[in-house]
Amino acid sequence: MDRKDKPATLYDVAAYCGVSYQTVSRVINGSPQVSAKTRHRVLEAVKILGYQPNKAARTLVTRRSSMLEVITYGSDYYGPSQMMYGVERAARQAGYRLTFASLEGIAPQEIAGVVENLGTRSVDGTVIIAPVEDPIFEQIEALYQGLPFLKIGTQVDPLTPSVAIDQAQGSRQATQHLIDLGHTCIAAIRGPEQWHDANARHTTWLATLRANGLEPGGFEIGNWSAQSGYEAAYRLCSAGIRFTALVVGNDQMALGAIRALRECGQRVPDDISVVGFDDIPEAAYFDPPLTTVRQDFAAMGQQAVAYLVQIINDPHTPAHQKLLFPKFIERSSTRAFERS
Repeated sequence: MDRKDKPATLYDVAAYCGVSYQTVSRVINGSPQVSAKTRHRVLEAVKILGYQPNKAARTLVTRRSSMLEVITYGSDYYGPSQMMYGVERAARQAGYRLTFASLEGIAPQEIAGVVENLGTRSVDGTVIIAPVEDPIFEQIEALYQGLPFLKIGTQVDPLTPSVAIDQAQGSRQATQHLIDLGHTCIAAIRGPEQWHDANARHTTWLATLRANGLEPGGFEIGNWSAQSGYEAAYRLCSAGIRFTALVVGNDQMALGAIRALRECGQRVPDDISVVGFDDIPEAAYFDPPLTTVRQDFAAMGQQAVAYLVQIINDPHTPAHQKLLFPKFIERSSTRAFERS
């Protein structure tokens, strides 16, 4: 292997030894969860290939950089972008500068090199905005073993350093609101299956219906965009599914869904009540104004930085998840169901 232009990476060492990159990371970080034989083999490979471990780890031992790293995925959507705003503001107030890395649109064959490059940066800590299920985040966590990091927007996990919003509570409030208005045929447009929030909201929608003795009125999947909400609502109407209320995975999809329902001859909220999620600034000005679930993404980012700085200052801070709670906002896109 020609190493003149390209230094060895953690993944090269793993391939040379025939072990996982997680095992190499454990050896590099001095974890006791590796056999002596495997440890020897990895260290020999490190020597032969000339692998240089994470520069950030050495920086933390000797000095502080006053720099935090933010790794994002899906930042084009409202939630992650607002989290970024909260992170940036809180970091500045705490005396930290930020460096950003987006994993959006990176080809699979380039992922290993990108992740390895992240680990060579001299930073005091890392914020990972990880709203999706993807093996790349497992790679990043392995790389950052022993370094201060936390995740934002991940699934409920009390043992991971993280900050999240209770999606189940928000979905339960939205669905129960419609049930309390007398709706018994409630359909849904959910978000993408690889997104943690989408899965939590959809699972809770189903559970809330069944807890009230109701069966779901059908559902479609969107990609968070208004166009996908429009198309999903059209599919529900075209399938002949009867429903008088619709729970939509975010406000953008709700915007598209309301237009599609109108084009299908359904009035909102007279014929079909619609609930969104997020409470984007425009939601109050939809026609009709949208009933939705407010998430304080900026506070989420601020809480994340405060927690990360605590970990940096005290490495023995117990790992836990800070859970924030959404707020249900009732507007005029929902109304009581009137039996004809």
